[in-house]
Amino acid sequence: QVQLVESGGGLVQPGGSLRLSCVASGSIFSINAMGWYRQAPGKQRELVATITNGGSTNYADSVKGRFTISRDNAKNTVCLQMNSLKPEDTAVYYCNATIWTLTFRYLEIWGQGTLVTVSS
Repeated sequence: QVQLVESGGGLVQPGGSLRLSCVASGSIFSINAMGWYRQAPGKQRELVATITNGGSTNYADSVKGRFTISRDNAKNTVCLQMNSLKPEDTAVYYCNATIWTLTFRYLEIWGQGTLVTVSS
C-alpha cells in the first residue's frame, strides 16, 4: 500500500506565504513525477505545478513567478512554496505522484488534500 500525506495548509492574508509538504510512504520502488493540483469551490481540479524525478518543473501560468515546487528524492517528499498569495489561490491543494511499487505495479495516487484559504 502506498499513500501520500500532505501538510502545511491554512489561512493566510493576501500577499502572504505558505509552504505545503507531501510525503509518500509504503511499498515504493521508485517515484516518477510528483505534483500539486488544486480545486476551488465550484471549479474543476487544475494543475498547479509538477516536477519529474530529474528535477524538471512545469507550472500553471497563474502561479509562475510566485510558486516554487521542489522535491527530495531520498525522502520521497515534494514541497510547494507559495508566495504573494492571492484570494484566487484559495482551494484544496492535492499532492499527486506516479509510483512504481515493490511489486512493480504502476500507480497514480492522490493525497487527501489540504485547504489553503487566502483572505483578509
